[in-house]
Amino acid sequence: MPIRIARPDELPALVEHSDQPERNAGTAAYLTDLLAKKCTRPEWCLVAEDEGGRLTAATALWTLPGNDVPMALVLLETPWDEPGLATGLALLAEAAALADSLGATELEHVTDSPTQPPQYQAEPERRAELLRLAGFEHARDGRRFRRRSGAELISHDDRLTWHSLPSLGREPFIALLAEAIPTSADAQLAARVARHGARRAAESLFADMEEFSYEPSWWELGYAPDGTPAALSLPARNPSIAVIGLVAVSPACRGNGYATAVVARGTRLLVEAGAEEIRGDCDAANTAMIMAFERAGYENFANRQEFTRRL
Repeated sequence: MPIRIARPDELPALVEHSDQPERNAGTAAYLTDLLAKKCTRPEWCLVAEDEGGRLTAATALWTLPGNDVPMALVLLETPWDEPGLATGLALLAEAAALADSLGATELEHVTDSPTQPPQYQAEPERRAELLRLAGFEHARDGRRFRRRSGAELISHDDRLTWHSLPSLGREPFIALLAEAIPTSADAQLAARVARHGARRAAESLFADMEEFSYEPSWWELGYAPDGTPAALSLPARNPSIAVIGLVAVSPACRGNGYATAVVARGTRLLVEAGAEEIRGDCDAANTAMIMAFERAGYENFANRQEFTRRL
């Protein structure tokens, strides 16, 4: 089955299901938004069609607004029977080749459970198997949290004294990250450290966060009563929603509830900036972060499996 770039008349709908009008409208609205924000491009949307010309499979490359190098795959849709597996593999191979030609060195794809808008990812087990066969590796078993407007803000933790990025500069933030991430329970951070070493991993992680939308005054370090840099807070906005972004606690200061203080601090700043919903993700093994989100009034609304493929 040939794989090709979607024609203008096939956007933003791509693959449609006649018995799922809500899903069709939701995914079309999502792709419309991605195109408007330049998180994808029409020439990044790939489709496969059957002999009758009906679209049966599709995906789109995704990146942060303003970037020209794709980072991930979204809206992955393919038939889930045995012939559909071959179609899915051909689609993913073409998407990887396109991403490689655009300068990408790695592609990510995430699946959320339970199935929900805007991607409505059916068949999570078969989807994971397809990704594995296409050369993707399972990178993280994640938990997704959200806080909606009206939830009570927990009180400020007065043990920490906060100083922002404009007053400190980047170096203290990177230094705390380099100290914290080698012993993090997050599988993705551990993989970065294994690949690059602590310092370079911290630098790349901070640079990745700088691609998000944020006010420099939002980014802060919290100092313990003895003056030790104890915790890092990087709240931000991604193309869709406000996020807690990145939380880190110095190993010497763990066990004091500072992760909860960071989530609460970032939450308050984002709420004051007008955020009505805030989200955050963490590794399922990171029990300290799970507790921090729960104590700060967040609900675990989905589980997220993250997959990556090097190109």
